[in-house]
Amino acid sequence: MFGSHEVPAELRRRIAFASAAVSLALLLLVLRMWSLQILHGAELAALSENNRIRLRRIAATRGRVVDRHHRVLVESEASYDAVLVPEDARDLENTVETLAQFLEQSAADTTAILERAAKRPKFQEIVVKRGLEWHEVVAIETHQADLPGVSVHVTPRRSYPEGPVLAHVLGYVGEVSPGDLAENSSYRSGDLIGKSGLEKVFDEQLRGINGGRHVEVDAVGRELRVLDKVDAVPGSTLVLSVDLDLQRAAESALGEEVGAVVAVDPTNGDILAMVSRPSFDPNAFASGLRSKEWRALIEDPRDPLTQRAFRGQYPPGSTFKFIVAAAALEEGIINPFNEIRCSGTHGFGERQFRCWRHGGHGSVNLVQALAQSCDVFFYQLGQKLGVDTIARYARAFGLGEPTGIVLGHEAGGLVPDREWKRERFGEPWYPGETLPVSIGQGYVTATPLQMAHAVAGLAMGKLYRPRLVLALEEQNGALVDSVPADEMPDLAVRPAVLAEVREGLVQVVNGVRGTGKKAALEGITVAGKTGTSQVVAMGRKRVKSSELPREQRDHAWFVAFAPAEAPEIAIAVLVEHASGGGGSVAAPVAGEVIGEYFRLKQTREAVRYAQN
Repeated sequence: MFGSHEVPAELRRRIAFASAAVSLALLLLVLRMWSLQILHGAELAALSENNRIRLRRIAATRGRVVDRHHRVLVESEASYDAVLVPEDARDLENTVETLAQFLEQSAADTTAILERAAKRPKFQEIVVKRGLEWHEVVAIETHQADLPGVSVHVTPRRSYPEGPVLAHVLGYVGEVSPGDLAENSSYRSGDLIGKSGLEKVFDEQLRGINGGRHVEVDAVGRELRVLDKVDAVPGSTLVLSVDLDLQRAAESALGEEVGAVVAVDPTNGDILAMVSRPSFDPNAFASGLRSKEWRALIEDPRDPLTQRAFRGQYPPGSTFKFIVAAAALEEGIINPFNEIRCSGTHGFGERQFRCWRHGGHGSVNLVQALAQSCDVFFYQLGQKLGVDTIARYARAFGLGEPTGIVLGHEAGGLVPDREWKRERFGEPWYPGETLPVSIGQGYVTATPLQMAHAVAGLAMGKLYRPRLVLALEEQNGALVDSVPADEMPDLAVRPAVLAEVREGLVQVVNGVRGTGKKAALEGITVAGKTGTSQVVAMGRKRVKSSELPREQRDHAWFVAFAPAEAPEIAIAVLVEHASGGGGSVAAPVAGEVIGEYFRLKQTREAVRYAQN
């Protein structure tokens, strides 16, 4: 054997170097193990688990919306959505660009997807496109190898079978925004929530409760097997007071005119129809509205997204006269037999206030003044009543504040008085300002819903808060909650006074010189009031509305109820910038809707009789 001194120096150097290399390797291995298991252990364990086991949410089916006869207005149907989990994509940018080609998306859409990917939590799915066409589904499935992290999910999609019909009331759904996420912790990125109308107001009840399932996936996110599952709970069904047949009839009667129609049941406040034109198709929002389509809607000069029925505020014109008439009779300013002479103008101070009829109406009493809509008669009543008294009665009939309908952002209109002007302008009320108010002009404004509400109060002698939702039900029909009729404070007007004013409105439609004869129906006594509200002052020269530019034309109004002796329906019709007055433009619309109401009633009674 050799002694240590016999080991060659070169070999000793090699052994020392090898020992140092092994020691360094062991040290690096220990450091790596420490980094993996101690420093980053929890993070890597979570990543490993997430890469294998995922919790995938099962979206609850959004509840239906039905009319008073349980006919479907809104429902949910199966839809195919393209979904991306960025962490499963080996080359995210390439995957997104490839997917965009199959879905025919623009570069801007692609950039938006990548921006969303950077902002959301790890392994959270991104909905790239909703409502895929079948050829897009096939393209994704057949090119799955080129699209790691991409899959097709079947989800509930909102469907509005009637399209634009009742769109402003129903509203629409849209993807949750960053602001929505900040306000509500139950929302998650990619959720579809109610954005307007009933979809928004009753979003919580309609959404239901999401379910979920634990699934095992492979390295590119493809599902291998389901480990466990919790089913989703569908949303409640919303039962409306609206009659779909009458709604269709009201939409048809208004036609292409810009305006609104509101029909109510005066016995309980039920909204039977509510039209706002022009309208829009909420189905476009359910499938994902493109920026170009959104711009077209908001830049449309006719404002199709504006809900005119309860947000549009207009001077009520002569439809306001029945309130002034009730106030004058109740206050003892006039009795049914008093007559006032109308020569066509009424002088007040240095001004001459005109009547709509050139040459005047001659001597007329209250019923005749209502029937012929004599402005001079009501100028004099307003002058004697004063603006504060007119305002008090107008508010008793529900004007000047929101009616309380469940839809959000309802406009309250305006009923002016002395205090209002002092607060608004810092000026006193001048007596001459009362005269325009007495014929529904000047500062006074109202919504079509408010005017339907007010004339329903005249019809019944009492007001009910407008009721749009009757009940919430489970999908099997079991009642969750019901909404009772809500009677409002008394009108404080004697029955005899109301009867006299009603007779005036009967003569508007059925009298020889009535201004609303185009609303008359055979066998049904319709009571109504025409109105024409100025958009711009015409001065001394009389000009036909049809000769003016559209934006300067008067608005046409008609309010009514029927049958006059036992009211079942009350209605308000507004046509913006009409080519004629309330009697020629709005009254025929109301007559058509009221006539359809009674035709439907007769048909349904015949069916029930046959079934029994």
